[in-house]
Amino acid sequence: MASKTAIVTGANTGIGKETALDFAQRGARVILACRNEEKAKDAARDIIAETGSDKVVVRILDLASFKSVRAFAKLINETEERLDILVHNAGLFESYKVTEDGYESSFQVNYISHFLLTLLVMEKLKKSAPSRIVNVSSIGHASKGAAFQLDDFKLSKDKFNGFVRYTQAKLAQVVFTKELSKRLEGTGVTVYALHPGTVKSDIWRYWPFLEKPYMKPLVQLVMFLLFKDCEQGAQTTIYCSVAEELEGISGLYYSDCRVKECNPLAKDPGLGKKLWDVSERLTGESWTN
Repeated sequence: MASKTAIVTGANTGIGKETALDFAQRGARVILACRNEEKAKDAARDIIAETGSDKVVVRILDLASFKSVRAFAKLINETEERLDILVHNAGLFESYKVTEDGYESSFQVNYISHFLLTLLVMEKLKKSAPSRIVNVSSIGHASKGAAFQLDDFKLSKDKFNGFVRYTQAKLAQVVFTKELSKRLEGTGVTVYALHPGTVKSDIWRYWPFLEKPYMKPLVQLVMFLLFKDCEQGAQTTIYCSVAEELEGISGLYYSDCRVKECNPLAKDPGLGKKLWDVSERLTGESWTN
């Protein structure tokens, strides 16, 4: 990857940091796209110390703000010669909040802003082809509660369920992957969705369940015994980003570095088109061939 450039969102911790570390070890220019500059710089220092790379950089990206997404994309388009891999890793699982753009935060951070970022850097990806877009989704996208209405992106607090909302956003990522793969045919840009496994990562830090007395140590014990560590959790992301055998393959869903069946809803072309149209309306950004 010595001649390649990769962006990893949410790369200051967890799966994202391990993914960025792997890319740096392979010689890539790695852009840590993070909200918290101090934590991102700490992560960059760790990666540089371990790999000896001089091509690890920090760029500020707050996915809860369309303004921040646009500023980040503008900087990338103006300063980077190429973009070979775009990893949508950043995820959010938290209590009810509304972003400055007026949307429920977990849906905007997990899906809508990643949609916007993809469109804004698409020309850079096309010019760098063959290039890849990797969407870190979740097995939760296949749960019964994952089905979403296309008019509920603002969602009132009384209708909010954190876990259900998270799975809905993750389903949207897989639907987006399928629809995007069709639109990218013939461009040399391929796109993948994946489940990293159940991982001991910081995404659980805002889980309301942990606020209950005595639950946190119990959950931490279960995580220690049963969950993947972050290095293990990053392997399918890395596989989808670099595996030579995936060259030219696009639009599929992976887990444990293998193709897996996804929620049947993600295969509905009508839903894919509708979600795309709504996403364009919400972000104010349109697809251009």
